Amino acid sequence: MSKEVTITNDNFDSEVLQSPIPVLLDFWASWCGPCKMIGPFIGELAEEYTGKIKVGKINVDEESDLAGRHGIVSIPTLVVYQNGKIVRQKTGAVPKQDIESLFKDL
Repeated sequence: MSKEVTITNDNFDSEVLQSPIPVLLDFWASWCGPCKMIGPFIGELAEEYTGKIKVGKINVDEESDLAGRHGIVSIPTLVVYQNGKIVRQKTGAVPKQDIESLFKDL
């Protein structure tokens, strides 16, 4: 069972802004090759850090408003929220340890 949460415009406030733990958001699309490359890493981190971070997936084709609000122009883009604020961001396909370094010390 996947530990990732699908984030939409409807649940963004409750799942991300009001989250008591840091949230790693993965802005992706089904047609995006680099998104598919890091997808397994995102899933593994969601499992490994259950209860320590929340991992949210935002499909930019289905949630263009959220992508626009975050200024997403290239995917995959990873955004880390803590206490309702963006604290880190990285764009592009990166190794698992680089993704982990975005939130490990939070």
